[in-house]
Amino acid sequence: MLMLGRGVDARDNQTRQIRDAVSNVEKHFGDLCQIFAAYVRKTARLRDKADLLVNEIHAYAATETPNLKLGLKNFASEFSKLQDYRQAEVERLEAKVVEPLKCYGTIVKLKREDLKAALTAKNREAKQLSQLERTRQRNPSDRHIIAESELQRASLDATRTSRLLEETIDNFEKQKIKDIKNIFSEFIAIEMLFHGKALEIYTAAFHAIQNIDENEDLEVFRSSLYPPEHQSRLDIVRANSKSPLQRTGSSKSCPGIVQQISRNQLKKEEEEDEEEEDDEEESETTRDER
Repeated sequence: MLMLGRGVDARDNQTRQIRDAVSNVEKHFGDLCQIFAAYVRKTARLRDKADLLVNEIHAYAATETPNLKLGLKNFASEFSKLQDYRQAEVERLEAKVVEPLKCYGTIVKLKREDLKAALTAKNREAKQLSQLERTRQRNPSDRHIIAESELQRASLDATRTSRLLEETIDNFEKQKIKDIKNIFSEFIAIEMLFHGKALEIYTAAFHAIQNIDENEDLEVFRSSLYPPEHQSRLDIVRANSKSPLQRTGSSKSCPGIVQQISRNQLKKEEEEDEEEEDDEEESETTRDER
């Protein structure tokens, strides 16, 4: 009788521990599932915002100078490619992390049903033990032998159910550890794959921006301010940036030209004076002959 009581107490303690283990998994796996699902939703929203950013960069690039336009378009192309990998990241996280955690809702429900069956068997055993004790106290006849027989059957049933529960919870614990390892390993692998690709793509995007030739685009911008029929700023700068030697050479050549012009004018005046004297001599000779 004492041994049966000890057996009931041992199974009761065992059932309590199993119930606590199942409740612990139910709570923390549920919290993990919710947080991982929120993480995936945040990643999906980040992908959507990145798509909007790509569209805006394309719209802005269309209004800019050639080199800047090309650099921005190349950057947007690389950034858009990254969002394709981010979409793959979202899908993999949903399938490899969130869904397996969701499955534990069903698994915990099944384990609770097993616990319920074990508790039912334990309660039946306790009831039979109580009945046997009352029978012995009221009527110490052969009826207590029948009660003991029923108690032993209930005890065997409880023991069998308890052992089955032990095997079930042992498999549950083993599978839980295995699943935790798989889920977190998948999470790490998915994130490493994405961030590895992200580093490669961001490197290409960085080079696309660094390769923009700002000087060439600045010349294009300046030429747009000054139409071709007007003197360009560059021409003005060149005209005003002659060396002092060039300016001195120009000033030295001016006196020579003036002197040449003066000599020509004097020579012309002397010739005109000689012609006038010849005309006067001819007139005088004509008068003498008359």
